[in-house]
Amino acid sequence: MNIVALPSWEQARTRLVSTVPQFYELEPGGALTLDLGEDGWLLEVRSDGQLLCQHGIAMDDVKSLMCDGTTEDLGTDEVAKQAKYFLGPAVSKKRPALLKAGFSEQTDMNDEYVAITFHKTVDFDRFDEVLAAVRWCQNLFKIQP
Repeated sequence: MNIVALPSWEQARTRLVSTVPQFYELEPGGALTLDLGEDGWLLEVRSDGQLLCQHGIAMDDVKSLMCDGTTEDLGTDEVAKQAKYFLGPAVSKKRPALLKAGFSEQTDMNDEYVAITFHKTVDFDRFDEVLAAVRWCQNLFKIQP
């Protein structure tokens, strides 16, 4: 998938990094990523104006969690089904709030991972709204005592 950067991306990106120093890049010049607590949730701001909150698991991790038997015999679909099962409890806790806040849900899967992703479009020309959405996500995922 080829992501087309919006013209206002570079300025918004610079401001986001200076305002929220915990952001990091997985690839140079790519999306900004932020860890959202210990449950493995990530927030990502993409150059095409997409804000994502996602929770995923590596296929190899699922296979190791599926002890008692050989997982080599299982197809990708079977392992993916198990991955959704492992992700379910954490996702179900946050789903109502994310959907109420205007996020859409989808499942992303390939041979390496399964991720449940909540996404919505943001307008980089309205930086205060982008920052407010990032802060809202950070608050939603704060580690509760």
